[in-house]
Amino acid sequence: MAASLKRPKAPNAHYCPSLKSFYEAKATGVLTKPLVALLASLQSSSASASNEQAIHVAVGLSGGADSSMLLATLAPLLRELNITAHILHIHHGLMVDADAWAKHCQALATYLGFNCEVLRVAVDTDSGLGEEAAARLARYQAYREYCQAHQIEHFILAHHLNDQAETLLLRLLRGSGVKGMGGMLSEHYYGGVHYHRPWLVLERQVITDAAALFTELSGFEMIRDPSNLDIRYKRGALRRLLIPGLDQAWPQWKQNLSRHGRLMLEAQALLDEVAESDLAQLDLRDEGRDFCLAAWRKLSERRQANVLRYWLAFHHLPMPTERRLNDWLRQLREVHQLGFDRSLTLQHQQWQILVARGRVHLSKE
Repeated sequence: MAASLKRPKAPNAHYCPSLKSFYEAKATGVLTKPLVALLASLQSSSASASNEQAIHVAVGLSGGADSSMLLATLAPLLRELNITAHILHIHHGLMVDADAWAKHCQALATYLGFNCEVLRVAVDTDSGLGEEAAARLARYQAYREYCQAHQIEHFILAHHLNDQAETLLLRLLRGSGVKGMGGMLSEHYYGGVHYHRPWLVLERQVITDAAALFTELSGFEMIRDPSNLDIRYKRGALRRLLIPGLDQAWPQWKQNLSRHGRLMLEAQALLDEVAESDLAQLDLRDEGRDFCLAAWRKLSERRQANVLRYWLAFHHLPMPTERRLNDWLRQLREVHQLGFDRSLTLQHQQWQILVARGRVHLSKE
């Protein structure tokens, strides 16, 4: 459905008297509490770092109920705490209503007292990742570039419990390992930016309740992206075909999956501790890009695999498929530990893992 561009009731760049009952509503109070905690934490971190500059945060705004209520709920808090907000809307150019959605987000931001920057991205639909993943990659690339250009370290997103549960289901169906089954993190550092998801434990119903009241008071309807329920997309298929049955048969499935995700994060933390300890015993050289093959061979096969994954992640390499990783492990176990019998080069995108003279070395082409 196209974005609503209805003119709001009594818009005001600094204060919206018509929203008084919105900010007093129970649903808004539930949404506000984790935001207050997050902003207080950012202020505390800034003070402890003796940073006298104003705090700048970025907020993603798609125009849907989730991100719209994030901005609406944040608005008075940001003004009260004198935090500068950069509101960003990503124009993917994939939907016929994309231009209307961008205008809607700009109008909504203006109503709440902000400017909204529209960032146009080119989605590589031939990347082999699929349109959803390619759009996500382009979106976060745009976020990263904008934040770097404006020296913004913190980005607030509107993901909630339903998003988390859907993500865990999708990763389970793709066969993700322990790390992937940890789900989205409430705080995640990526590309020089701290991404915050303060609503990750809240059900979406709280957000839609607040959105309904906001629309009634302001005249702004929420954008409904038709792709969200389109079964051609994995998440849309999940919402249309699987989740209704889960809601009926297992009403607490979202909370249960969220708990499962927390347990997986704990398991991954333990695996990382073991890998960090093992890696320290491998006679690291060249800022950790080079380790001793013979020392690695002394580990059990499970720990060999675990420390190799950890080593790759430590150097920010994309994780290979399970099949490719198992092939690497086989070759590393079979090659002569001094590397004299034959040369071994393992290619991974623009990276190479080279074995020579008993050392395993990582280099970039």
